[in-house]
Amino acid sequence: MATRHQSRESVITLLYAKDIGNENIEKFMDEILEDKKIRNKQKEFANSLYKGVIENLTSIDEELNRHLKEYKVDGIGHIERAILRLGAYEILKTDLDEAVIINESIELCKSLASDTAPKFINGVLDAVKKSK
Repeated sequence: MATRHQSRESVITLLYAKDIGNENIEKFMDEILEDKKIRNKQKEFANSLYKGVIENLTSIDEELNRHLKEYKVDGIGHIERAILRLGAYEILKTDLDEAVIINESIELCKSLASDTAPKFINGVLDAVKKSK
């Protein structure tokens, strides 16, 4: 059975794919989740996160841009951007524990992004949490 961490990791993959130009990624979402054995409640969780980020993308990016110093959202790496968008969505729009959200985002960074990403993601998401 898949975990929420695995569901989030799949959402990051989907957001990344859409961000790099695969506009039709939603058509393959069920297949991608099934391939990773994400089913039932975890599939519902992944779907709700993905759709939530996409539906709120403009407001999420505006919020992230308020907390980014050197670059804006469009100037950071695709994976880091996907992780930030997911984390910000969860902080701003869900009732999930903010510390868990930030920790999950950091753990996703450690396995998917650059070595400097965890500290960067932590700082930005902490600022989002504090401004909420």
